[in-house]
Amino acid sequence: MNALHSLPVVVVGAGPTGLAAAAHLHERGLPFAVLEAGDTPGAAVAQWGHVRVFSPWRYNIDPAARRMLDDAGWVAPDPEALPTGAELVRGYLQPLAELPPLTPHVRYGARVQAISRLGLDRLRTAGRDSTPFLVRLADGDELLARAVIDASGTWGTPNVLGASGLPARGETDVAAYLEHALPDVLGVDRDRFAGRHTLVVGAGHSAANTLLSLAELAATEPGTEVTWAIRTASPARTYGGGDADALPARGALGARLRAHVDAGRVRLLTGFWVHALTPVDGRVRVVVRHADGGEESVLADRVVAATGFRPDHSISAELRLDLDPVLGATRALAPLIDPNEHSCGTVPPHGVDELSHPEVGYYAVGMKSYGRAPTFLMATGYEQVRSVVAALAGDWAAARDVQLDLPETGVCSSNAADPVSGDSCCGPTLPAEPARRGLATGVSGGLLSLVSVDTASASGCCAS
Repeated sequence: MNALHSLPVVVVGAGPTGLAAAAHLHERGLPFAVLEAGDTPGAAVAQWGHVRVFSPWRYNIDPAARRMLDDAGWVAPDPEALPTGAELVRGYLQPLAELPPLTPHVRYGARVQAISRLGLDRLRTAGRDSTPFLVRLADGDELLARAVIDASGTWGTPNVLGASGLPARGETDVAAYLEHALPDVLGVDRDRFAGRHTLVVGAGHSAANTLLSLAELAATEPGTEVTWAIRTASPARTYGGGDADALPARGALGARLRAHVDAGRVRLLTGFWVHALTPVDGRVRVVVRHADGGEESVLADRVVAATGFRPDHSISAELRLDLDPVLGATRALAPLIDPNEHSCGTVPPHGVDELSHPEVGYYAVGMKSYGRAPTFLMATGYEQVRSVVAALAGDWAAARDVQLDLPETGVCSSNAADPVSGDSCCGPTLPAEPARRGLATGVSGGLLSLVSVDTASASGCCAS
């Protein structure tokens, strides 16, 4: 073993994918360090702890992590139950991070500021692949690493409201009226929404969850109004596949939302491109500019920006990354996950080869690996890190034997311009590569694929 291989693999982030990477590194006997910006494991997950995911526990637990937890006497949850974000942290991530083989290697309050090569900027080539990574933290501390697995996610970098990918005019001036995705409408944030008019902008599962919660709030709080705005001409993509969805909770999510829209409890605005926002007497006026140049406005008390997320590659600016110019994923992965091209079931299994950059030893995994594509599922991240860690251990046969067993969505297309019917999966199926096995995934929209908590009815999409 050379000197470089004696250094740890640095994992950025102690969320589901980052801790899964740690579990695989432990099983492979590779030294590692996990750097988490928050104060607890799954700090980002905890911020949407009130939301119930619509994939059951069996899809949310990494196999290596499961083996470690089982060896420690962990009592596993019902594999078919649907956990909330808080339950994921409390019942899985926290116990995993506290296992004796992992806990000494997890460092909290450690925000990564930059990643480079020791003594080399991006221009220097000679000896680059044999030079350690330099990981600098916000507090000035520095670590040397053999490799870096960046599982920092995208939660901290939401998309803007402006339809052109730029902030809408005045967007920063009305920050006091704006909400991040997935506010706790029925819980700690209730007073901000009760008896007020809320505009939800976005067509993914995050928007659907918030709309369902607001509709429930409106049923008990007089004066509560709900408006939903999407850029496309049809909400069919958000409504999803219904009974054709292999995850019943995900299929029911769209059906419930459609019922609220049809009943007039949620007002739907289509072709809604945010142009400008202006504070007006304690409220915010949202100006919409249509494709034909016409304008109209909506006056609201709160605006929820459920417009998705994007990766922040600034910490790796001195590394040699090969990023797709559209999605911000690796150039090899981008065509496999592009939501402009793919319908359900067409994202093939992928691993270390698709995640590699010209910067040997750096891998963005998990939500961050997908760039702006809204087609990520936790189980995909687990298989990514299994493949990457196998490659770091020199087991290339295992690294390239990538397998996924994920449920299909029942959604015809995730193309935002396609007014899908939801009646069938109409897109072409990509041929599987010889070294790739397993079902593909095409989860359409949303953060980790979420569904709102509804304890009022056991027949609802959240019942566990």
